[in-house]
Amino acid sequence: MNVAEAIRGRLVVSCQAQDGSPFVDPAHMMAMAAAAVLGGAAGLRGQGVSHVRGMVNLGVPVIGLVKRNTPGSPVYITPTGADVTALTDVGAQIVAADATGRPRASGEKLSEIVAAAHAGGALFMADVDSLDAALAAADAGADLVGTTLSGYTAGPVPDGPDIALVGTLSRHCPVPVIAEGRYRTPAQVSAAFDEGAWAVVVGTAISDPVNTTRRFAQACPHSAVES
Repeated sequence: MNVAEAIRGRLVVSCQAQDGSPFVDPAHMMAMAAAAVLGGAAGLRGQGVSHVRGMVNLGVPVIGLVKRNTPGSPVYITPTGADVTALTDVGAQIVAADATGRPRASGEKLSEIVAAAHAGGALFMADVDSLDAALAAADAGADLVGTTLSGYTAGPVPDGPDIALVGTLSRHCPVPVIAEGRYRTPAQVSAAFDEGAWAVVVGTAISDPVNTTRRFAQACPHSAVES
């Protein structure tokens, strides 16, 4: 079974940690990722080379990425080909990167980022925000497109997932569509599959106890947690 088939119709859990979270520690993150696999995750999405290196030993496909602010560009997810190579070198079977059409500070074209993933033996997942970006990514050689960046490239961030975009991409894009971004309930996951998603990625709702706790704490009348 190839990597894409291994996650078809299944759940992928994004295990990432913000600065200040105890899960930044690789050992703690591996415990979180292992728990996700025990719960039925067919794949993992991990940020940073050290975390991806550990996740690839858990027996499921790993979507690897690097998040880094780069002066002169809004591209934040896997901004350079060197990042792609670093991820494939530690075993990422899929590499995800911003494919919204926004320029990279390095000047690299998306096709070069895709080629770096393929040269390392990995599939390339294009994190997009629109149909136009998805089609351009497919033309550049992307193997998968994800709705990851819908709602994050212009205007206020919506509260819920962009299930409509999943349907649009599924009908018009020639490669499998991964639903990702603000999925918080099983009903939303089911709705994405109904719209044609190949797989669904859930992150914060499963693997970020800091933010999950914060949402509940904010509902308390004497909460000290800032919104």
